[in-house]
Amino acid sequence: MKQRTLKTTTQISGIGVHSGKTVQLTLHPAPLDTGIIFRRIDIHPAVNIPAISKYVSDTRLNTCLAKDGAMVFTVEHVLSAFAGMGVDNAYVDVTAAEMPVMDGSAQPFVHLIRAAGIEQQEAPKKFLRIKRPIKINDGDKFVSIEPFEGFKFSLTVDFDHPVFRSSSQTASIDLATTSFADEISYARTFGFLSDYEQLRKHNLGLGASLENTLVLDEQQVLNPEGLRYADEFVRHKILDAVGDLYLLGHNFIGAFTGYKSGHKLNHQLREAVLADSSAWEIVSKELLATSFA
Repeated sequence: MKQRTLKTTTQISGIGVHSGKTVQLTLHPAPLDTGIIFRRIDIHPAVNIPAISKYVSDTRLNTCLAKDGAMVFTVEHVLSAFAGMGVDNAYVDVTAAEMPVMDGSAQPFVHLIRAAGIEQQEAPKKFLRIKRPIKINDGDKFVSIEPFEGFKFSLTVDFDHPVFRSSSQTASIDLATTSFADEISYARTFGFLSDYEQLRKHNLGLGASLENTLVLDEQQVLNPEGLRYADEFVRHKILDAVGDLYLLGHNFIGAFTGYKSGHKLNHQLREAVLADSSAWEIVSKELLATSFA
């Protein structure tokens, strides 16, 4: 399997779910072994921020990267699309500090990648293969990663709410054999109406609406169209984890498990993995070919 980049440049614009600010996002092809690079082109000179774990600066309600005084936040959805579509190398130009939320899922970014086209490059694709288990606990929450010949995500959420009690709160999917675009990318971010005013007091959620967020009151989902998947909430948590774990620098070969987890624990797991060189190795392998579409 070869490394992959985009065939052409393509762009989209929208608002940030937390900042409420309009941003234009442009995806460009990139050379071999570039990885994913975010470029704040509204700053002069522009600041390049590699999408790797060492540049994570904040994990409150989103994943934020920062370098040389510049930041890009809410990067997890576009990174999830790159990971799920098998794109290794790309430049992501943005005109503000936050990625556009679009409809709250990764599907608009999958569509953008497909519009640009995917081009194979003349070097083997690299994976980070997990060699031994690592687990991070935080009270009753945990995340772990362990050896497995696939690209597997298993996740459980646990909310005391009528909608969650009536649907599955656990999902498991191996993206080596299942389409990310079909099974995960459409799942939208979600939030509770009761938390909205508190978020606004902290200048968060300023761009949130029923157009880009699944909103729940005390009894039900308020979005008139309802859910895209019966278990959309937990699938979105998998979507976030796919994006967060891509900050390892490569797609991994292994199995991720999360219980009541989020961006903070995902970051702690990444850092624990990268800090222990005996727990992983970089390999080139024929894997995931059927799911990158």
